Amino acid sequence: MTSKDYLSQEEIDALLKQADPETAAEPTVSDYLTPLEQDALGEIGNITFGSAATALSTLLSKKVDITTPKVSIIRRSQFESEFPKPHVAIHVQYVDGFEGMNSLVIKTRDAQVIADLMLGGEGNALEEELNEIHISAVQEAMNQMMGSSATSMSTIFNRFVNISPPGIDILNMTNGTGVNSLPPDETLIKISFRLTIGDLIDSTIMQLLTVKFAKEMVNSLINGGSSEPAAQETAAAQAPVHTPPAAQSAVDPAYYQQPAYQQPPMQQPPAGYYYPPQERPYAEPQHLGGVQGRSVNVQPVQFANLGTPTFGLPDENNLNLLMDIPLKVTVELGRTQKQIKDILELSQGSIIELDKLAGEPVDILVNNKLIAKGEVVVIDENFGVRVTDIVSQWDRIQKLQ
Repeated sequence: MTSKDYLSQEEIDALLKQADPETAAEPTVSDYLTPLEQDALGEIGNITFGSAATALSTLLSKKVDITTPKVSIIRRSQFESEFPKPHVAIHVQYVDGFEGMNSLVIKTRDAQVIADLMLGGEGNALEEELNEIHISAVQEAMNQMMGSSATSMSTIFNRFVNISPPGIDILNMTNGTGVNSLPPDETLIKISFRLTIGDLIDSTIMQLLTVKFAKEMVNSLINGGSSEPAAQETAAAQAPVHTPPAAQSAVDPAYYQQPAYQQPPMQQPPAGYYYPPQERPYAEPQHLGGVQGRSVNVQPVQFANLGTPTFGLPDENNLNLLMDIPLKVTVELGRTQKQIKDILELSQGSIIELDKLAGEPVDILVNNKLIAKGEVVVIDENFGVRVTDIVSQWDRIQKLQ
C-alpha cells in the first residue's frame, strides 16, 4: 500500500467531527458580527463606560479606571462555567431611543466593596451576603453609571436615550436564581471590561446584550439608523394626493361650469335656525350688504414672496454686541429651609442637610436662571462641573416670565 491509500490526520479529524456534532467547533463572535461591527460595538462601549467610570469615581471618591473592552459571545449553556460563584446582575430597559435590555454582571465581592464605599466605609468586603441596604447602595451606584452612559449614547447617536430604573438580582447558577433577569436569547454578546477602583478592586465587569440589540446600535452608528422611516417618507411622497372639491373650485372656477355639476336645490331653513351662505366662485359678482345694483369682484389675494424664512437664525451683527457682556455663573449643590433658631444654633462642625440626594446632578445657574445640570468632577486640585443636560429653550423661556 502506498501513502495515497492512507488518510491524513486532518482528514480523520474532519470525519470525526462530522460523525459527532457535539465535537464540532464552538461558534465565535465572528459568526454573528463582522470585524467592523465588533470594532464599532467596542468603541460604543469604550465611550459609554468611560463616562460611567467618571460618574462612579465621583460617587466613591476613588480613582476608577475601565480598560478597552473585549467583544465575545456567550451561550446560556456556558453560564454555569462562566459564573461558578454568585454574581450580581444589574439590568436596565431602554425606554427612549432604543428598544432592548442592557445587563451588567459583576462579582459579589466587588458589589460589597462598592456598597461599603457608598455607605461611607473604607471599602471593606463583607463575608456575609448582601443585605437590602447594600443592594440599594449598589443599585444607586449602577443607576448613576447607566444614567451617565445613556447621556453619552445620546451624544453618540444624536438622539434622546433614556433608561428605566435599574433592577438588581443575585445570579446564582447553583439554584438557578437571577437567570430569568438576563435576556432570554440563547446566544448573547458579551463585552468585558477590566474594572479597577483604587487599590480595592481589580476585576472584570461584563455587559450582556442580545445580538439584535447590538446590531441595531452598530447600524445606528455606522448607517445613521434604519432606512425604514426614509422608505415610508418616500412612499408617502409618491402616494396620490386627493384634492377636495372646495380646493379645486378655489383654483379653477370652471369646475362649477362642468355639465356633471348641479347646484343643489335651496331649501327653506326651519324657524329658529341660521344657515351660513354657501360659497360661490370668486369670479362671480356678488351683492353685498343689501345695496342694490352694486357688484363687487372678489379675487384671490396675491402675497409677495417672502423668500427663505430666517426665523431662528441669529443676527450676527447684533449678537456680536453681546459677546463681551459678563454673566455670573453659579453651581448650586442644593437648598434647604431652616428656622431662625436653628440657624443661630449653627457652629463649627455643624452639618446642614440639603434637598438633593448624593450623586444627583447639580444645578448650573446663569444670572440666577437655571440653564443646565451637571456632575461634579475634580480637575487637578480644583472642583469642576461637567455639563450633562441642557435645559430646553421652552423651559428657559418659561422661567424668565
